Amino acid sequence: MTGENAKNGEPITILLVEDHLLTRIGLKTVIERTPDLRVIGEASNGEQAIKAAQEIKPDVILMDVGMPVMDGIEAARRILETDPEKKVIMLTSHDNDRDIFASLSAGATGYCLKDVEPDRLYTAIRSVHAGDVWLDSSIAGRVFRHYSAPAAPAAPAASPAPQASSTAKTTEMPAQVRQPLIDPLSQRELEVLQLVVEGLSNQEIADRLIISLATAKTHVRNILNKLAVDDRTQAAVQAMRRGLV
Repeated sequence: MTGENAKNGEPITILLVEDHLLTRIGLKTVIERTPDLRVIGEASNGEQAIKAAQEIKPDVILMDVGMPVMDGIEAARRILETDPEKKVIMLTSHDNDRDIFASLSAGATGYCLKDVEPDRLYTAIRSVHAGDVWLDSSIAGRVFRHYSAPAAPAAPAASPAPQASSTAKTTEMPAQVRQPLIDPLSQRELEVLQLVVEGLSNQEIADRLIISLATAKTHVRNILNKLAVDDRTQAAVQAMRRGLV
């Protein structure tokens, strides 16, 4: 277990938001196979999710994307506007770019496909609850490729084109990304960064490198500081852009 709940010996509490009853029952059954996870509330649309999040205050919200009344992306946005510390994982069959990036923009810190293996779902919940970002491996690759795309050339000054100019501003690589790091990453930190890009949690990194969880967390924290970023997703994007992995 991770986070405050683990310290107190209490399970991570979950609000399950899914409009299909049988799917919801199945997910609840799978989640509650492990003693450190407990579903304390259910909702079948976004409006119910907002109300339930306020009333029962779950640690993590598993949110479907496509639902009646209000979709999961809008519900996540409203929940996180009210409580930015809330943890939301989008658990969906939707893997199109629009839903992925809209979910991340809304503030979700996890994006998981419904065909995920149970153990990976448990890892996603524990990781997001601990403050990490967790993306399905196929989703993570798409996100990183999007943000690490080469900068588009700026339009010639003699023939300005508003649309081209807008695109150039959006995709141009910031100057600080191209500058060398003031404090370069060590060889071990580069190894950890590679695993962060692959979407591994701190515990999985510790297991892979045969180090303690505390050491893995220290490496990740040092990497974030050296790259001057706030979270693991930003670190992965910086790594791709700088050619560190």
